[in-house]
Amino acid sequence: MIDALIAGKLYGATKRGTSKTGKPFTTALVRTTAGNGESLMVSVIAFDDTAQAAIQALGDGDSISLAGSLTPKVYEARSGEYRPALDMVAHAVLTTYHVKRKRQVMEQGGGDS
Repeated sequence: MIDALIAGKLYGATKRGTSKTGKPFTTALVRTTAGNGESLMVSVIAFDDTAQAAIQALGDGDSISLAGSLTPKVYEARSGEYRPALDMVAHAVLTTYHVKRKRQVMEQGGGDS
């Protein structure tokens, strides 16, 4: 497991669920760019209420940054080719909405929020 920060765009719709123990969670796919310029899909799951709300507020194609525990994986594509993939348990989320809101507060002379 790797402690990581990733940035990308949501791919498709987010989904809500409930674990066998009754704990709510949200899942999403994030398309990010690897160092070689190729797209890489990150499967994201969030259990934290704040992270879930932030993810659920976004739609397909919206920009997002996530911090959490990252696990590298390999999957076989339909073409038979093996490709890298990542699974993330997100603990914190930052979106353009959060940045815009913070800038507005700072411009108005407000404190930390």
